[in-house]
Amino acid sequence: MTRTSAAAATQATVYGYPRQGRHRELKKAIEGYWKGRTDATALTATATALRRAHWRELADAGITEVPTGDFSLYDHVLDATVMVGAIPARHRTAVDAHALDGYFAMARGTQEVAPLEMTKWFDTNYHYLVPELGPDTVFSADPGKQVGELREALALGLAARPVLVGPVTFLLLAKPAPGVAADFEPLTLLDRLLPVYAEVLADLRAAGAEWVQLDEPALVQDRTPAELNAAARAYRDLGALTDRPKLLVASYFDRLGEALPVLAKAPVEGLALDFTEAAAANLDALAAAGGLPGKRLVAGVVNGRNIWINDFSRSLSTLATLLGLADRVDVAASCSLLHVPLDTGLERDIEPQVRRWLAFARQKTSEIATLAKGLAQGTDAIAAELAANRADLASREHSPITRDPAVRNRAAAVTDTDTRRSQPYARRTSAQRAHLGLPLLPTTTIGSFPQTDELRAARADLRAGRIDTAGYEDRIKTEIQEVISFQEKTGLDVLVHGEPERNDMVQYFAEQLTGYLATQHGWVQSYGTRYVRPPVLAGDISRPRPMTVRWTTYAQSLTTRPVKGMLTGPVTMLAWSFVRDDQPLADTARQVALALRDEVTDLEAAGTSVIQVDEPALRETLPLRTADRPGYLDWATEAFRLTTAGVRPDTQIHTHMCYAEFGDIVQAIDDLDADVISLEAARSHMQVARELAAHGYPREAGPGVYDIHSPRVPGAQEAADLLRTGLRAIPAERLWVNPDCGLKTRAWPETRASLEHLVAAARTVRAEIAPEPGPK
Repeated sequence: MTRTSAAAATQATVYGYPRQGRHRELKKAIEGYWKGRTDATALTATATALRRAHWRELADAGITEVPTGDFSLYDHVLDATVMVGAIPARHRTAVDAHALDGYFAMARGTQEVAPLEMTKWFDTNYHYLVPELGPDTVFSADPGKQVGELREALALGLAARPVLVGPVTFLLLAKPAPGVAADFEPLTLLDRLLPVYAEVLADLRAAGAEWVQLDEPALVQDRTPAELNAAARAYRDLGALTDRPKLLVASYFDRLGEALPVLAKAPVEGLALDFTEAAAANLDALAAAGGLPGKRLVAGVVNGRNIWINDFSRSLSTLATLLGLADRVDVAASCSLLHVPLDTGLERDIEPQVRRWLAFARQKTSEIATLAKGLAQGTDAIAAELAANRADLASREHSPITRDPAVRNRAAAVTDTDTRRSQPYARRTSAQRAHLGLPLLPTTTIGSFPQTDELRAARADLRAGRIDTAGYEDRIKTEIQEVISFQEKTGLDVLVHGEPERNDMVQYFAEQLTGYLATQHGWVQSYGTRYVRPPVLAGDISRPRPMTVRWTTYAQSLTTRPVKGMLTGPVTMLAWSFVRDDQPLADTARQVALALRDEVTDLEAAGTSVIQVDEPALRETLPLRTADRPGYLDWATEAFRLTTAGVRPDTQIHTHMCYAEFGDIVQAIDDLDADVISLEAARSHMQVARELAAHGYPREAGPGVYDIHSPRVPGAQEAADLLRTGLRAIPAERLWVNPDCGLKTRAWPETRASLEHLVAAARTVRAEIAPEPGPK
């Protein structure tokens, strides 16, 4: 490759960067503020220091244009809601009284006021807060955060580009506010919103912005002609503004499809497109559309969502092709680096050669800079980097870690019979009811109970050698005893052991399965201050020994009530891991399912009558394009059934899903053939119950009546009202009563009160349905 005039101006950039800091300083500062240990000044100082450190780190790595505005104290969509003044009426007083506390009230709620609904950001495990809009919504510009952070970066002498959620995506992500007709379409507010964006753009230009990025990932989904026309109108109007910076419209996570010609024709100065394998069709579509003459193209050739090293030769080939399709080609990750951990250099427990296969955010910025240099100066300028990259790719391809013939042979031998229960649900349910003897509206929880500071300290002490295994296990036994005792006293019908031994619902299993690698510092934001460490699925998967049987049977020995065995399902094991990219996902899912099937078999043999296999990521992993969904759902539902189908008819299989839009996958939920499903419903006011009813879902369901992602404690009357709403969609003999999700992140005082109210609500409504006969 030789240097060209188009490549000479090549820059390296990213759309966003992990927010937490090397030691999760942001999480600690925010939670300290919530608990009253620090004040707003200290929190602001921590946030400012982290932003500046991130920008300097990017610049030192060779990123020539840093993003601003992507940093958030909770969520970037919530920041956009504030920026356009779309504050819900119930939060307005709090926001006016104290902007920071009002911001967190929108995110988390208070005892008096419910938070905004939370759901998954496209097909990632990041959660955003859903804007609430209605026909009476009045927008007003509040660009203080965006302008302030731009000025901070410019003051450091950096070239900076503010990143905003685009107006079309903002409206397409929004929902009708409570009390607004369900068929209200927020996109009808576009003409009202655009002047606010115009004002924000003008303020950013005045503050020194040369470019502003407007993220429109919603346009990679299937869009109606009306929605595409709205996008065309939005960028026609914004492009026509005279007092604005140059506009870069960004898309990611999939191919842009029918929206590509719309944006290519818009009077904006640049487009950012995803060119990773998931969106490879963008390259052909761009060529078919005649390229982007006169425009800047930011090419996302480094995968911003996974952690495997880039194939430099393949990326340079893509970039060379793009040089002929745009006036200027810059190099970037495919999306914000928010979705990957910070730095592989912190991982001292992974074998050094294996660590060279991995690229976290810091390594990805180096990859981007290397590719930009190679594009601008030719491959001779990066010859050493190319040689090292080829060696690392070959090392991974030929490593014995990646292939186990026994696992592959077992997966190849699976038949359709292996994925079907021996009896249909209508016959199984009678056997289960007779075996379990549960009351009408049975109560349960989702699995985990609060992970206290004492539990975390015990795990840390075990890792550090301050206590031995016996001492640690005594602490776990004590915790299980307390959890079982509390549940019995509270009156729950189906109990759980509380999962005190588990660090994370995926990592715990990954650490016990072959083929997985665990990280020590690979933290990724899930929502707010909730960070997870996705394990790395690097090779073929098998289960050397039972993983959960010991603690489940111990808990069952403490009570006569049924205790659920708790497992994480195969799709979620994939979705919440960094999954291998060298074979089809369906093949990997089948391997994981077979390992979990062995665990289910052992739990049943040990006397466990209720087994829950959680699949909260089933909807999250749904492809963004409708045409791609049937194939995914076929292998995903098969993997779940392969995990669970080997049990007896009187063993009750549960599953759980949370914080996603379920309407698109109701048939898939049916196809799982689980006996009971529990789902998030409290924030969405039982919407999922109505969706199940509209589908004719024939099995048992527990739409949640307690929002565990908020510190507020719902009263018994509130829970009873939600339960009555659920009963209008699901008959009482098939309705369960449970929280939205696990209780790991909650404190014990609110957990106790909320579950006591939940049980009281179930008893109240149970009596309304089937009152006990009085004395004769």
